[in-house]
Amino acid sequence: MWNSALTLGVTSHENLQTHPGGRVPAIQARQLTKRFGDLTAVDGIDFTIYAGECFGFLGPNGAGKTSTMRMIYGFSPVTGGELRVLGFDVRRDLREIKYRLGVIAQEDNLDPDLKVLQNLLVYARFFDIPRREALNRAEEALGFVQLWDRRNESIRNLSGGMRRRLSVARALINRPELLIADEPTTGLDPQARHLVWQKLRTLRSQGVTLLLTTHYMDEAAHLCDRVAVMDEGKILDIGSPQDLIHKYVPSQVLELQLSSAGSETLKNLLTGEGWAYEAVADVIYVYTEDPSTVQRKLEDRQDIVRTVRRSSTLEDVFLKLTGRALRE
Repeated sequence: MWNSALTLGVTSHENLQTHPGGRVPAIQARQLTKRFGDLTAVDGIDFTIYAGECFGFLGPNGAGKTSTMRMIYGFSPVTGGELRVLGFDVRRDLREIKYRLGVIAQEDNLDPDLKVLQNLLVYARFFDIPRREALNRAEEALGFVQLWDRRNESIRNLSGGMRRRLSVARALINRPELLIADEPTTGLDPQARHLVWQKLRTLRSQGVTLLLTTHYMDEAAHLCDRVAVMDEGKILDIGSPQDLIHKYVPSQVLELQLSSAGSETLKNLLTGEGWAYEAVADVIYVYTEDPSTVQRKLEDRQDIVRTVRRSSTLEDVFLKLTGRALRE
């Protein structure tokens, strides 16, 4: 639910059926498929996203994330399988779905010829919102993203962070039950990213279902209740960030930066000790539950230039599942 300080709307779950355990599905996909000619971008995937949660799609470029998102919000038709959004079939009830969605697209699609407030008022016309009501909602939405004092500013004069926050405000104008954000903070500086995170967390706490894609693993770990890791059009696994970390990698990582000599002997040592590791260029990543023992064993080696000890992260899981090869 929206709180009293932000009266943009009230989340409704009408038309949705409750699953066992009281969980209400907001999105259900069964054998969902998207093809572009001979290319299969989404290859028969199954997933359920529950009302009120933040769910993320992760994957390298070309994994099928954006194709999946575009089918959900009706920009791209479904090739095969079933897809229900907020209880409606996307093939039959797309108009009903769009009235209930807010979308922050990957590309910047604000109208540069309109000022900040005008962008929201014009967008409100697509939902047949009366002008007086649209003005009230625009004021509240711009206040929410801290842009009300910029309401008469030209879009061209806004920073990248301000434009992204304006995209969030515009996506809220119809009081959506489901907010879809495709790479919402790409290209933003750390301060702007954290402000967008804060706003998304606030919406999540008020009952809005959030669906996002991101290339930032720390963003997914901060925001998402669950994530789906995709590659080559398929879902490799789904779970909470912490559960996936526990499932796929030990709790600690040692990053060993090497000199040019000695890497083969070090690999032989690690293999002989039975320690899991991965070699990437001049760095070896050792995955372990007992980093102190590994460090003691390696402390006299001259071919190790620098050692970094850290906790395992969602990025380690992502790279383990999808590999480290560069995707274009």
